[in-house]
Amino acid sequence: MARCTAPVNGHRTASGAASCPACSSRSSRSWSSYSPPSSYSSPRGGQSRSSGGGTSRNVKPSWSQASSPVMYTSAEVRTLNPVRENVEKRASIPDLRDVFLCHAWDDRKGAAKVLHDLLESCGVSVWFSEKDVLLGTSLLREIDKGLAKSRVGIVLVTPSLLKRLQGEGIADKELSTLLARDLLVPIIHQTTHEDLREVSPLLGSRSGMSTAEEPMEDIAAKLGELLSLQ
Repeated sequence: MARCTAPVNGHRTASGAASCPACSSRSSRSWSSYSPPSSYSSPRGGQSRSSGGGTSRNVKPSWSQASSPVMYTSAEVRTLNPVRENVEKRASIPDLRDVFLCHAWDDRKGAAKVLHDLLESCGVSVWFSEKDVLLGTSLLREIDKGLAKSRVGIVLVTPSLLKRLQGEGIADKELSTLLARDLLVPIIHQTTHEDLREVSPLLGSRSGMSTAEEPMEDIAAKLGELLSLQ
């Protein structure tokens, strides 16, 4: 009986199967219907990505309009689904801002301002200390009011925020309140989840989005869809 020349890994090409004395008789009818599994080991030893995996942006969540060009990973949809449910539950509460933006003081004129402006351009109403805390008022009291009057909290995680959290300042108080409400989306910017977990394991355990993986403009667009109730 003829023996297969590739008994362990099988033939990688149709010509290889055709030249095998054991497989040539069935190669013409079977190879054309062969397709590799969705996840397989590549010849270099790496792992290919499944088309439905958590890193492929090919998912449309239920809250995204059919005409929207914005695409998500499956991991992002899993992260944002509970937030969306809470947004819908709180939709009937009057006079709420869409978002409370938690950020480090040092970022107020930089990354936090950029994110604020992008969110507002997407139709999101944002509580932002730079515009919502007036001179002569109590910062802590205004923050308490802002937290109570916002549907969702966004934490802009930057190197400056990590330093502030280590010092247990105002940002730490905001974060503790947002974590207790379970309405929180971390946005990682110019740092990593690993660095965040070292400073705040609880916040680091939350999935979010990162500007290392997609531009802040795209993140703002996703948050705009998440918070839209139209």
